[in-house]
Amino acid sequence: MSNRTKIVLIGAGGWGDQHARILDAHPDVEFAAVCGRTEAKTRTRAEKYGVRHYLNIEKMLEAEKPDLVHISLPNTDHFEPTLKVIKAGYPIFAEKPLVYSMEEADTLIEEAARRNLWFGINFNHHYSIPYQKAYQAIQDGKLGQLCLATWKFTGGRPGDDDDFTGLIAMQSHGFNTLEHLCGPISSVMAELTEIKGRKHNSMSISLRFENGAIGTLIGSNDSSYKYPNSHYQEILGEKGRIWIEATSKRYELNTNDSELSEVWEAGYFNDSDRQFRTTFDKHYAEALRAFREGKEPPVRADRGRRVLKLAMACIESWKTGRRVET
Repeated sequence: MSNRTKIVLIGAGGWGDQHARILDAHPDVEFAAVCGRTEAKTRTRAEKYGVRHYLNIEKMLEAEKPDLVHISLPNTDHFEPTLKVIKAGYPIFAEKPLVYSMEEADTLIEEAARRNLWFGINFNHHYSIPYQKAYQAIQDGKLGQLCLATWKFTGGRPGDDDDFTGLIAMQSHGFNTLEHLCGPISSVMAELTEIKGRKHNSMSISLRFENGAIGTLIGSNDSSYKYPNSHYQEILGEKGRIWIEATSKRYELNTNDSELSEVWEAGYFNDSDRQFRTTFDKHYAEALRAFREGKEPPVRADRGRRVLKLAMACIESWKTGRRVET
């Protein structure tokens, strides 16, 4: 593929602007159009980036005939638009969560596979420098046998669209990143809050990994991103320990045979690597390169199905009071 890749975007919301920003800036992209649900908002977004705007997905696809379609919509509104694009035969780069039910997830994955479509999803946490360093350290055996992993992610409530939106949407990053670093999760046991008017927004989940390690996922949408340590991850092994703070802020490696720490923090002028949003830039650079070279997405959409399966297992565990195999 020698020419620029023609791409359209479905979604004119807040995170959709990050998609638009990246598409507009990428030298290998022809950002052609944005499709939204309201005229004023969609027109404003299109004018900001100098692209055409539509209020109908089918009309946009028919008129533009893009090489690739981005989808960035509210959490519970992913299924129908994504299925429309798949049935029209277009490759997709989607936002997480994939969908909210296993039946819908299976439909999207199967329909895309039937058409042999490229189908990526934006799990961008592990494209930060701390996560890349953590992954390499684990692969190099610096922690030895993994023993214990903790993920904590707390912040503002994303909305009232579903009883379990915090678990399915917000904590999808946690499930994905835990498996990325520590391997498959084999079982879960969950506790969720039942606070009147707040639904099930806080959770504590016990994890067991196939490699014998155990772990905990702690999450809450009844909190604030302004608080210290709203996100951290710690991984302990027989030889050492890794600490990650705020995804992109700090990485620390300690080993049993030394009292020195290996630490990474972005330098004074390195605003890029300390920002969460630029993890998306890094992921997308790799994803687009793979698309243009005819390779699989670096994070395939079936990862979205996998983390949804883990979330559903947690809901089952909470409802039944039992540990659930995954």
